[in-house]
Amino acid sequence: MRYAATICLLTIDGGWALELREIEIFLTLAEELHFGRTADRLHLSVARVSQAIKKQERAVGAALFERTSRSVRLTPVGDQLRDDLAPHYRGLKKSMDRAALAARAKTELLRIGMIGGGNARDLKPLLEAFADQNPGAELQIRSGTFGDPFGPLRNGDVDVAVLWLPVKEPDLTVGPVVFTEPIVLMVPSEHPLAGRAQVSYEDLADQVVVDTPMPKYWGEALIPTHTPSGRPIRTGPKASEILEVVAAVASGQMVTPVHAQTARYFARPDIVYVPIEDAPLARWALIWRNDAEPRAVRALAHVVARHGPLTL
Repeated sequence: MRYAATICLLTIDGGWALELREIEIFLTLAEELHFGRTADRLHLSVARVSQAIKKQERAVGAALFERTSRSVRLTPVGDQLRDDLAPHYRGLKKSMDRAALAARAKTELLRIGMIGGGNARDLKPLLEAFADQNPGAELQIRSGTFGDPFGPLRNGDVDVAVLWLPVKEPDLTVGPVVFTEPIVLMVPSEHPLAGRAQVSYEDLADQVVVDTPMPKYWGEALIPTHTPSGRPIRTGPKASEILEVVAAVASGQMVTPVHAQTARYFARPDIVYVPIEDAPLARWALIWRNDAEPRAVRALAHVVARHGPLTL
């Protein structure tokens, strides 16, 4: 949702103004530290993101980011601005959301975080049951990345997330299991393993798999660091979201275990998905912050506990 509101921020030398959208661009870049991912996430061009940041830097009178050909980092000034702006931005977004809900005769908003946009189609029975039992609530699906699975919960961008288990974060509550599904191996269509009826984790000893920034214990539930016999599994290209994984596999740089839903939502002629015979079923559950459990989250958890888990 785009907001056209403008915030006036006073400086020592006078006043300057930023649209809420420009603040969203700055805060998203401060989180992603990548112009391309920021543009994709906000459905903007890279040039638009760059223009917004340059405008803000001119207004502040200092660089907010250090840019090189290989990395983007916040400067001390940018770090301070992020910390100052973030709580105000979240508060304004909540106010705008409440106003929009009132205009649609809704009383509450439930923002559900799902990796890569999620598999809401698979979860339709649960979401429809929630909607039937909670007519005053509006559901919104928010896209997240596996590179930062818990960040949207912690910064208040979503109220609840659907994430695979285990989740061992002391500030997060693990709710009921939403669904279970197999784990499969994503391989290029010309790869020797593509013609197999199934593979095992032992086969990964001779392959290169994706390297991700996801929490170590969480990532190992999907991609182990060693085969069952103890042989190391090599990592290669880095990726923090599913489209980067798809591109790396399709180009022949690697193979990698993924959840079976990926085969339905990212079917391509240059990629094959092969069952992993010794992979346990993946379990996905509702996750929310310990200190933020609105009524709608409890209502969704009740629906899932009563009607789930689904088997995909």
